[in-house]
Amino acid sequence: MAETLNILKKQEELLQFTHFDHNTAYKLGTFMVDYAQKNSITIAVSIRMNNGCILFQHCPDGTNLLNQKWMERKFNTVKLMERSSLLSALTFEKDGDTLDTHALSTSDYALCGGGFPIRIKGNSTAIGAIISSNLYHVADHEFIINCLKDFLNCPEAPNFPYTLPE
Repeated sequence: MAETLNILKKQEELLQFTHFDHNTAYKLGTFMVDYAQKNSITIAVSIRMNNGCILFQHCPDGTNLLNQKWMERKFNTVKLMERSSLLSALTFEKDGDTLDTHALSTSDYALCGGGFPIRIKGNSTAIGAIISSNLYHVADHEFIINCLKDFLNCPEAPNFPYTLPE
């Protein structure tokens, strides 16, 4: 478990932006949609700032309102905990915590992969989140990681070791 948590922390350390604005969000969002289309992946994508402003969102055919609900919950988790929703999920699991432990509702928060913090290099505070939904939750996380590795030209960021469930 410690090695897995270290991989997720390393992803957050390496996959940061030199600057981030509305134009960056649009470029990243369209990059992610193109990446999904080229790889035949049906996935909803959202890029949101912590003030709640949705800078980019795309829900292709094959996604629906349920995906948007999941993205809301993943966003809330990233915003509150300032780390990826997968890192939060695995940290909670390691510590034997639940959302109830922290008086958090499952209707507002999700302990699963698919939400990743937006950080500016040199500033540890997360300013927003990149969210995806429609795959197995770890695959949602890795979709974001693979896109960021290409978009930010950071091939040294590690991938999360997982196998799809049967």
